[in-house]
Amino acid sequence: MNCSIIIRAYNEEKHIGRLLEGIRQQTIKDVEIILVDSGSTDHTVAIAESFGARIVHIPSAEFTFGRSLNCGIQAATRELIVIASAHVYPVYPDWLESLLRPFEDAKVALTYGKQRGPETAKFSEQQIYHKWYPDASQPRQSPAFCNNANAAIRKSLWEQKPYDETLTGLEDLAWAKEQGYHIAYVAEAGIIHIHNE
Repeated sequence: MNCSIIIRAYNEEKHIGRLLEGIRQQTIKDVEIILVDSGSTDHTVAIAESFGARIVHIPSAEFTFGRSLNCGIQAATRELIVIASAHVYPVYPDWLESLLRPFEDAKVALTYGKQRGPETAKFSEQQIYHKWYPDASQPRQSPAFCNNANAAIRKSLWEQKPYDETLTGLEDLAWAKEQGYHIAYVAEAGIIHIHNE
């Protein structure tokens, strides 16, 4: 199993190395890493390049979540596309393996994994993570909830329906709702999501 990993970033030098090191430690080794950078002025791009990432540049004035994803996926050469925020990192070395396994079901369009905050996260934030990302997987989830901080899709479905570039957020939910396929929630595909908000 192989995949392309799309990472959207803007000035993420503090965190991106930990994600890229986590990708390097995965049980799945055949990965293509594409960084979509929207005008970073720090060392984000240099760090990503040191891990062998291909860089796709978009002007910050053109940034929307959907546009950055579309640009990254357009550059990808694999059918399975993993989407990760630059400020997350995997908990286990089988993160990718777990996240991609549900695609063995031809009716699954999208998978997404568990998220938790770091130990320094506020209690309220941790509670939200536990509510939205439970400890039990759902191979065929009914409500169209998902999150592109830790997700994967089929490129062939994206080619039929790219992400909506006009949305200021929730582009992942809009895309998932329109597919007519299933969403799989994978509790085993856990990441730590660092938010300083």
